[in-house]
Amino acid sequence: MGRPTMEDVAARAGVSRALVSLVMRDSPKVSPGRRTAVRKAAAELGYSPHVMARSLASRTSTVVAVMVSDLRNAFFADVVEGLDAAARAAGFELVLNTGGRMPSRERNALHSLLSFRPAGIVLLSPVVPASAIEAAARQCPVVLVSRTSRSSGVDTVNDDGEAGSALAVDHLVRLGHRRIAHLDGGGAAGASARRRGFRRAMRGHGLVPVVVRSEHTDTAGEKAVRELLSRGDRSALPTAVVAGNDFNAVGAISALEENGLRVPEDVSVVGYDNTSLASLRHLCLTTVDQPRIEMGRLALETLLERVRGERSEPVRHLLHPSLVVRNTTASHREDDRKGRR
Repeated sequence: MGRPTMEDVAARAGVSRALVSLVMRDSPKVSPGRRTAVRKAAAELGYSPHVMARSLASRTSTVVAVMVSDLRNAFFADVVEGLDAAARAAGFELVLNTGGRMPSRERNALHSLLSFRPAGIVLLSPVVPASAIEAAARQCPVVLVSRTSRSSGVDTVNDDGEAGSALAVDHLVRLGHRRIAHLDGGGAAGASARRRGFRRAMRGHGLVPVVVRSEHTDTAGEKAVRELLSRGDRSALPTAVVAGNDFNAVGAISALEENGLRVPEDVSVVGYDNTSLASLRHLCLTTVDQPRIEMGRLALETLLERVRGERSEPVRHLLHPSLVVRNTTASHREDDRKGRR
């Protein structure tokens, strides 16, 4: 047997296909008794309405498509949680895929999402070229999360990455750190703003910014720290690290500890995002918090404004981050570091 159809449900319930369609659309025109009979028949057959077909028939899609940049990063899970809650409240459903942080794969993933003829698309930290995003926006509303855009047809939801990096630097400077390195996120969405914020904050304190090439992954964090440690005299090395994100910070901590350096006694580490990873008891990572669930909720609401024709002008939401201080940062003690070498 194939997938149960609406006709199968109608035959089981002893009603017309049209009445089953009304029940599946929650129409108030159906009597309670017949509604119960149809629901019972659908449950017995394992029938569920085909969302895409229903959208095509009504010419009004109830699907919101979402492309996630990195399935391993808990940041995106939190944003999707906010998206999903807002979508359900508005009577929409999500369809998700990923491009694995590769432009060519993301372009294909975007084409796949468009084939669902969604009401709109939310892209989470995409690395696909701006031209592909603008092309998609000519077919349906598009909202970017954690990436900027100059296109009039694209809306954006971001946290203030420059302010977030400044919070991290200010915290470390208050703890007495002067040699602070930033593990750069490279071409990842949001990385340029965090890099600018780090440099500006360091110079504002009269300090020299040290930026090490990296990416928003744990393996890249390990590699960046190993590069720092290979530069020679450890007494001249940074006493604190501002990582590109929490994943990056985990890799950095791993490499530091592998090389006999304690966190935070020898080197303080700050992450970014405040994912569930950061609050794990054995890690307790000091990190910059993005309001992730709020970003997802706001992205969905922003998308629906376009879907409903409530506006045509672009909006650029910029949310303020905050610092969450945990166990990976401490006061700088130069004497202790020298004594251990």
